[in-house]
Amino acid sequence: MNDHTCYSFMQEPFKSLPLIWTIHERALATQLGQYSLNGTSEIYNDWKKSFSRASVVVFPNYALPMMYSTFDTGNYFVIPATPTEVREAESVTAVTKEPLQSKLGLTDDDFVVVVVGSQFMYKGLPLEHALILQALKPLLADISSDIGLSSGLKIFVLTGDSTGNYAKAVEAISATLKYPEGVIKHADRYANADYILRTANLVIYGSFLEEQSFPDILIQAMRYEKLIIAPNLSMIQKYVDDRVNGFIFPKENIKVLSTIISEVVSSGKLSPLAQNVASIGKETAKNFMVVEAVEGYAFVLESILKLPSEVAAPKSVAEISPKYKNEWQWNIANIIPGSIYKDRELSSSIFLDKIRELLSNPEPPISTTAKNDEFVYSIWKEQKRADIASEIKRREYQEMKDRSDQPQGTWEDVYKNSKRADRLKNDLHEIEDGELERTANRIDSIHKNAWIGFQSWRATPAKVALSSRAEKALLEVIEAQKHGDAFYFWIRMDKDPRNPLKLDFWSFCDAVNAGNCRSAFSDALKRMYGIKHEWDSLPPMPMDGNTWSVMHSWALPTRSFLEFIMFARMFVDALDSQVYNEHHSTGHCCLSLNKDKHCYSRVLELLINVWAYHSARHIVYVNPETGLMHEQHKLQKRKGHMWVKWFNLLTLKSMDEDLAEEADSEQNKKRWLWPSTGEIFWEGILEREREQKKKENADKKKKSKEKLERIKNRNQHRHKPLGKYVKSPPEKMVNTTSAVGRR
Repeated sequence: MNDHTCYSFMQEPFKSLPLIWTIHERALATQLGQYSLNGTSEIYNDWKKSFSRASVVVFPNYALPMMYSTFDTGNYFVIPATPTEVREAESVTAVTKEPLQSKLGLTDDDFVVVVVGSQFMYKGLPLEHALILQALKPLLADISSDIGLSSGLKIFVLTGDSTGNYAKAVEAISATLKYPEGVIKHADRYANADYILRTANLVIYGSFLEEQSFPDILIQAMRYEKLIIAPNLSMIQKYVDDRVNGFIFPKENIKVLSTIISEVVSSGKLSPLAQNVASIGKETAKNFMVVEAVEGYAFVLESILKLPSEVAAPKSVAEISPKYKNEWQWNIANIIPGSIYKDRELSSSIFLDKIRELLSNPEPPISTTAKNDEFVYSIWKEQKRADIASEIKRREYQEMKDRSDQPQGTWEDVYKNSKRADRLKNDLHEIEDGELERTANRIDSIHKNAWIGFQSWRATPAKVALSSRAEKALLEVIEAQKHGDAFYFWIRMDKDPRNPLKLDFWSFCDAVNAGNCRSAFSDALKRMYGIKHEWDSLPPMPMDGNTWSVMHSWALPTRSFLEFIMFARMFVDALDSQVYNEHHSTGHCCLSLNKDKHCYSRVLELLINVWAYHSARHIVYVNPETGLMHEQHKLQKRKGHMWVKWFNLLTLKSMDEDLAEEADSEQNKKRWLWPSTGEIFWEGILEREREQKKKENADKKKKSKEKLERIKNRNQHRHKPLGKYVKSPPEKMVNTTSAVGRR
């Protein structure tokens, strides 16, 4: 698709036509960062418009959509089946092998082993490659003794790292295993995979990560008639029959790989059995995953084509003739010259360079329609800016009005009110100890309601926001306490555009987190619960025909929410301790293929499901349009699957208090996320508050006593008042005087 075609599909009369765009190359994804650096951001914006114009953007694997994630508007779809690898292999069969060998520094006597693997660079990959290379070590001695050359074995490790960082890891592994220098080399799979695979004698899949689709690099190797050996991953076992079109070894027992290698390699060459298996593998790959491709594109067409009522309905996918599902229609494909498949990445790069050159020159005059569209857009943008400014002013005015409407009083009133507030504050510390018990955050002092709910801003454009009808239904069941302590959600994981294949919970989590969700989650739990020994388990999240919540759109009791926040704070802290240093220093995150400021937001999006399931909450799906409700993963069926002890409130509370005690210590000077995510409280803080209160009361009594002593002393030393004072005579004397007078 060229620039003119993209622009044409954005104009009438093609603007409303359904458009399917298939992308097989990563060339554009690698140049996205350069557009912002070299001042050509308008190219970036144009590509973003082109991606959003497509009804569906189809990718042949799950790595490409992640590379193009910045352009994702919810229209991405993966169909992991394509004849491209087969077509490319056939187009180069006429090329001789010798020039490639000399180009790679190989000789005719070299036995070449290529270790391939996942397109994702994840944490456990170096260890897995080390195990594969250790299993290959006996081959070094066998080939050297057979052909009499110390350099007879050559091993290439292909990964998607083009920076050269992983090459250092490969060198370190080689040195540790004591391989001779030059035997093991690292290569970029995107730059050299085709050349190296064509010279290989043996291809080993060296990644133990469960993939969502069959690795395309193995298809390419099979079409070159190379013997493949792979671990017993479910997606590989689905298409590879052991000892028929490939060899399978258990990933839990790497010694089996050494046994297989000794069986298929003899005297520096493949055994007859191995050659026969490679030949069958070539024929298998010729019509690989045809059913998946036919059904995938049929589903896409059904989804985007809105046929008028007078048109006869097309047949269902099940009614498609088997001849179209069993093999590729090579008679149609042969019409296209094979040369167009050569150097596809190079052709894409040249095309992108031409676009950059064209856009760097002055733009040609555009049509009146385009000018009008731009003019209307500018008016809308200006109006939106004015509306935002008006709303800000309205809110500021309302805040000032609320403040000015408060009753005014004299300074004496203000003084009395402040004294009353102090008395209330002191009374708060006089309540019983049981009432002072607090949880992670003081949320119930902010949210007075018994229930709390959230809805993502993305719910409205995705048309899955709660309708008024659904809101009313939700309030009714909450008031009636129909499900008790329940977790209600209304955006389903199985309907998420990121999950077209209806993956299970952990597979979906891996898909949106660069394939590292399981390992990151397991390591976080291990750190969170203080597990010292080797442990890589995950809380089971069964695929039982029900679904899970996505996009942070749910409701639950406020007390339960506080419990979830207590768990989430500790989990995020454990996760942050793993990824912060690398993410902060390089900008790269193991949970994303690109630089991402929101490193683990996609893990946290799914965390509520794990907590709700294993803390024995009722999980209820609410239809956002009708309000109809269906309980998911019923409690009766969860027995024996829940990790109740791990998610028990007493357990979490004890862990929370331990962290609070550590954070409260003056010696703690390290960078630590947990204290900044909420309240810090443990028994020692309560004791300190009691002691402080006792001290304040004692000081208050002491001051009162001293004040009384000062008043008493002041009264004792006060002078008698000046002036005359005539003391009345005693009563007896008065009477005597009266008697004398009468005489």
